[in-house]
Amino acid sequence: MTDTATVAARRQPRLPGWVRRLPAYILVWAWTAFTLAAILYVVMSALKTKREVLRSGWNLPQEWVWSNFATAWTVGRLGEYFINSLLVVGVSVFAILLVSTPAAYVLARARFRGRETLTNLFVIGMGIPIPMLFIPIFGILSYLRLSDSLTGLSLVFIAISIPVTIYLLTGFFASLPSELEAAAVLEGCNDFQVFWHVMLPLAMPGVLTALILNLIWLWNEYQLSLVILNSPQNRTLPLGLYSLQNAMQYTGDWPGMFAGVTIVIIPTIIAYALLSEKMIAGMTMGAVK
Repeated sequence: MTDTATVAARRQPRLPGWVRRLPAYILVWAWTAFTLAAILYVVMSALKTKREVLRSGWNLPQEWVWSNFATAWTVGRLGEYFINSLLVVGVSVFAILLVSTPAAYVLARARFRGRETLTNLFVIGMGIPIPMLFIPIFGILSYLRLSDSLTGLSLVFIAISIPVTIYLLTGFFASLPSELEAAAVLEGCNDFQVFWHVMLPLAMPGVLTALILNLIWLWNEYQLSLVILNSPQNRTLPLGLYSLQNAMQYTGDWPGMFAGVTIVIIPTIIAYALLSEKMIAGMTMGAVK
């Protein structure tokens, strides 16, 4: 009876692969269309007058008001906040990769006592909710006299991002063939030379993936910046955008607010557009061991 049912099941026609994947395709394209529509609406609204923003909806601007960007950049002080975010995020991402890349290589390729325990500690660090760290972080920075400073914020960004970056890069280094490492050792390379000249170039797609993920997250980070920074001159771009939104509610300059949102999202879009192929290649390489 079982054999008969099995044969009958095998004889039933199977749906083509594209039909079975159709719901996933529809979901992806719907989300892509929604995202592009939202970005398009923000950019168009940033180029309209106040009256057009409230009345024209999805219509193209009748008059292209480029001065909205100048208003957000100068009056809204987004120019100062942009420089602050650029410095903090740039230094933080560089330091994160500088520490995480060799650490991930050692954890993935070396064999020593306590390696698995150390790796598990980084995994545990990934699971700690960031809001639980607000009070300890503020207390430590106050003790070190680094509260309300871009230096303190950068140190916090580095400390919080290292566990997930090491975990990500460990998978990339573990997927690399060990034969190349052994060949480099036979050629007389020491451990650092093997890492720098052989393994790091091969793992560069993974490093670029970590760079993009940290760049996008830190560029748009809001909660930690709100807790650590108090002075207006030290605000990062997300904090500046929030203050600009509050100001625009009283002035009614909604095009200026949309211009500020455009200024915030443009760098991440450019970075992703330039490095997306490397990121996808790196994620694929890290998934196959």
